[in-house]
Amino acid sequence: MLARLNAAAVFGVEALPVSVEVDVSGGGLPGITMVGLPDTTVRESRDRVRSAIRNSGFPFPVGRVTVSLAPADVRKIGAAFDLPIALGILPQRDGREMTIVGGLSLDGGIPPTQGVLPIAVSARKTARPALIFPAANLAEAGIVADLRLFPVASLNDAVRILSASDPESAPPPRPAAAHQPATGEDLADVCGQLRGRRALEIAAAGSHHLLFSGSPGAGKTMLARRLPGLLPPLDFDEALLVTSIHSIAGLLPPGSGLVVARPFRAPHHSCSDMALVGGGASPRPGEVSLAHAGVLFLDELPEFSRRVLETLR
Repeated sequence: MLARLNAAAVFGVEALPVSVEVDVSGGGLPGITMVGLPDTTVRESRDRVRSAIRNSGFPFPVGRVTVSLAPADVRKIGAAFDLPIALGILPQRDGREMTIVGGLSLDGGIPPTQGVLPIAVSARKTARPALIFPAANLAEAGIVADLRLFPVASLNDAVRILSASDPESAPPPRPAAAHQPATGEDLADVCGQLRGRRALEIAAAGSHHLLFSGSPGAGKTMLARRLPGLLPPLDFDEALLVTSIHSIAGLLPPGSGLVVARPFRAPHHSCSDMALVGGGASPRPGEVSLAHAGVLFLDELPEFSRRVLETLR
């Protein structure tokens, strides 16, 4: 038996479509074999999927299960492939017209996952835009318009959706509470500091870099933390990108909607170059990306290592 389902993998700040092919054969030694450049988290899904299927009341097939994740040249990371793999193992399920993402608990539950927003944006571009995803991420996925949403809380919920001839999608959620990652501090709280205030206003108006120099306790950090309050709110395209970055990094609280305030990031001077600018074999956002369209504050700048400053430069 061969099943094909659609999933997605987050690569950088975007999501790439992934085809999950599952073949269940009666010959050979029982077990699950995975191909297609999965990382350790994806390979460990073998045990999670087996327990989730059995604890959800379904029989696990006796035979050899082969799972292929295509394209094979893109590394697959995370537990979001658990759900499409489990649905591919179960017989007579057709999910080729939907994008399916979600991890699995051992009892068959589906916990919230990271990166749902960029995956929803990718799913909207398909021929028949529909997305099966964790119910806890409904507010995040609901940001994307013109997409049929199927939030699920368990493996049984996902099976019922795929078994229905014409499943009913969830209504568009109410606009969720906006996430405010900025400091919330206002320049109106500052008395005096006329030159510092003027420097902040010029930097905010022209999107300039700003360097504060002075003795400890002069108010440099206090002024810098109030810079986001001078910036205008994010427009929708900026908010969508900033929210996607925070979702991939796991900084978006469950149930929150668009990030509407410009972010403020203040990494410690002991951070590494990769923590600051991001990257890696499987690119992940660093502090520079997390501060996109906002403020990156490097407190105690001379204390940062030369390697970090050269990388930033």
